[in-house]
Amino acid sequence: MISPQSVHETLGRHQLADGLPFVMDLERSHGSWIYDSRTGEEFLDFFTCFASWAIGYNHPGMKDEKFRAELELAALNKPANSDLYTSQMADFVETFATRVTPEGFPHHFWIDGGALAVENALKVAFDWKAQKVGIDQVNDGNDLVILHFNAAFHGRSGYTMSLTNTVPDKIALFPKFDWPRVHNPAIEFGPDGNICNDIEAEEARACKEIEAAFEKYPNRIAGILIETMQGEGGDNHFRPEFFQALRKYADKHEALLMFDEVQVGFFGSGTPWMWQQYGVAPDVVAFGKKTQVCGIYASNRVDEVPENVFVRSSRINSTWGANLVDMVRAKRIIEIILDEKLHENAAERGKQFVQGLRDLAKERSGISNVRGVGTLVAFTCENNASRDALLSNLMDNKILALASGEESVRFRMSMVVTADEINLALERIGACLPTGASA
Repeated sequence: MISPQSVHETLGRHQLADGLPFVMDLERSHGSWIYDSRTGEEFLDFFTCFASWAIGYNHPGMKDEKFRAELELAALNKPANSDLYTSQMADFVETFATRVTPEGFPHHFWIDGGALAVENALKVAFDWKAQKVGIDQVNDGNDLVILHFNAAFHGRSGYTMSLTNTVPDKIALFPKFDWPRVHNPAIEFGPDGNICNDIEAEEARACKEIEAAFEKYPNRIAGILIETMQGEGGDNHFRPEFFQALRKYADKHEALLMFDEVQVGFFGSGTPWMWQQYGVAPDVVAFGKKTQVCGIYASNRVDEVPENVFVRSSRINSTWGANLVDMVRAKRIIEIILDEKLHENAAERGKQFVQGLRDLAKERSGISNVRGVGTLVAFTCENNASRDALLSNLMDNKILALASGEESVRFRMSMVVTADEINLALERIGACLPTGASA
């Protein structure tokens, strides 16, 4: 095996290798800690592989012998799950559909990759809307559009590049559709967690733009797509009142309301799905990352069109239909989360972290707008340069975090993070902040 000291050099000979500057040791990493096999140092992981690893590294529950045997068997074979079924797949689907998917969402579709999950959610909407309007009225679907939001990140595949609008380098020069994009009415939080911006005015602006879009594209908007919380675009939170407004627009104009929970879904917010905390049910949800298996689930509203994509064969499909190894692993992760109530720990540790960061913001200068729920926490820096410098300082202090939007830092913890680790993170973050209270 290639030595840890040669990993970056070896990769760099064959691909772009500009990732993190250490080499993860898969055996010695544990819980919330990544072990660098080059130096022997440990990093407190508040990054979790872009919010994709839920239960910490080498969780004891993953050593279960029966699970290991099933995982090995699945790894030795790779069936086309879309058409070739196994007992292992059925075990996973039954577990996910009955223990994770909310009631009222009978339809599922599995695929590799969060962007492709979103893309297939769009296909559900396009097919549904075309049949609602009349398939002879939509120019073979080419007249249909998706309403989406500023600062959205939905992936980098074909359809999703027309929706993503965060870092220009991620979509520049690639052909895109000119679909309606509207204002994102994000909440700004004060020192004590109160809403401190004129959020009603922000929402009114968004609603005005939404109504203008429905006037410009009559009977052509197939769906309204929004991240329940915008991650890469700035960790932007929205009020339940705004989701209620979106629900009304979707119902009035016969569009599907679609939530992208690829980053925020699957227990990380403290509930199975973040949208459940707002009391507004969507029609379609895209999921991925922590779920291991990506895909969508959809409500009975799709059945208003009898010949929808969940009924007609091969309207949405892929060769592999996701990955059987991921399915076996995902089933075990679901069992561990629910048996150990890790989502409850996530909720409590999130409250602890947010409060600790708000206390830091009052004591030190440089950060504001502390926000978050569960394992999904962020704050805003004074500008882009100070944010980037802070991320570098955090790395030097052996804590991993992510950029978010132009000026924010986001933290993505595992659900096994402890109170002591939250306190240690606060200590390390505090050491990176300028002294003196913010003005």
